[in-house]
Amino acid sequence: MKVRKNMKNGIVVALLMMAWLIVMALTGCSTEADRVSYNLSQQADNFNDIRQVTVINCLQGDVLFQMTGKMSITADTEDNQLEIVVEDENGEYKKHFIGLSDNVTYVVEDVTSGDVNQYKYTLNFNPKMWLPEISTIE
Repeated sequence: MKVRKNMKNGIVVALLMMAWLIVMALTGCSTEADRVSYNLSQQADNFNDIRQVTVINCLQGDVLFQMTGKMSITADTEDNQLEIVVEDENGEYKKHFIGLSDNVTYVVEDVTSGDVNQYKYTLNFNPKMWLPEISTIE
């Protein structure tokens, strides 16, 4: 009886060891670049980095606007928009939406190391894109 019980315990221990080795082998498959990319994304999404979003009209090559600050950015492909949550100097959060189209694209930069106020966010519009040209008719 003791031999059978010891044999069962040995099989259980061996199976647990094999499962542990398989898990360890699979978790070791990620590259250093994958881990760094994940960590950088987590840092930015936790409002620890300063980012700059630039939205570009691809037809004319004009910058529609830029936004700089601590922000978490989600690309909502279902609604075809960017959802941006920013943190201000009071620790309050505001949510902005940027509509995208076939002719509008965006670039997100990490500017944490730049000379930027970490709590203030800015939103810059290109006035040429929003103000119509006025012509007079004689």
